[in-house]
Amino acid sequence: MVKIVATAEAPAAIGPYSQAVIAGDMVYTSGQIPLRADGTLLEGGIAEQAEQVLKNLEAVLREAGSGLTQVVKTTVFLKDMNLFAEFNEMYGSFFKDHKPARSTVEVARLPKDVLVEIECIALRNVEIV
Repeated sequence: MVKIVATAEAPAAIGPYSQAVIAGDMVYTSGQIPLRADGTLLEGGIAEQAEQVLKNLEAVLREAGSGLTQVVKTTVFLKDMNLFAEFNEMYGSFFKDHKPARSTVEVARLPKDVLVEIECIALRNVEIV
């Protein structure tokens, strides 16, 4: 069974895709960029944008019956790898004790010319130890 996840607590999809999809006990999120829930773009540096992206992921995961502590894998897209250290500091403030697997890649361009986009895979109804 596949279920579409939609919450007003995170920005609506800006294309023909879902905020996330639940398949069994797994949640697959679409990439989140630093849009506020009302769809407006958050200006600022990498720390501010990453914080908004992670808050968006939290909201989508919560709607799916999951959370950041149940994330097993993230994929991070950075506009500039020179932002990695500053990004990593903000990311670490959200993933303190629980550290999911992660890939980070530099890309030529992101939607709306933002600095960061993150997608994740998380579990539902399963505790990670």
